[in-house]
Amino acid sequence: MAVQYYEGVGRRKESIARVRLMSGSGKFMVNEKEAGAYFTRLGDLNDILMAFKACGEEAGKYDVTATVNGGGVTGQTDAVKLGLARALLKINGDWTSALRKFNLLTRDARVKERKKPGLKKARKAPTYTKR
Repeated sequence: MAVQYYEGVGRRKESIARVRLMSGSGKFMVNEKEAGAYFTRLGDLNDILMAFKACGEEAGKYDVTATVNGGGVTGQTDAVKLGLARALLKINGDWTSALRKFNLLTRDARVKERKKPGLKKARKAPTYTKR
């Protein structure tokens, strides 16, 4: 028996998250771990669950499973947040304005700047020596 789910893909920096929402008891799993154990930084889980608050929905009404790879903690957090918002949008398209008000549907396009030749990093020049 196939379970009906709604999927959203979120990206940020080098991270890609595939988030699936289905009706259930409120379980939130990220890479087959409990979400609280995966996102240990203070406030990360609250940022991710902001999409439910924006829609006026209860987080306990849905089971969420997310598969995240690439990047670091910040990128993965923001990728899951965007994926969750996009999945909620597939459930009810009327939530667009509420999600947009909290800036949850906009992909943050900032990525690491490339290294330029002759420099140590993207903008850091080698130390100038007179002799």
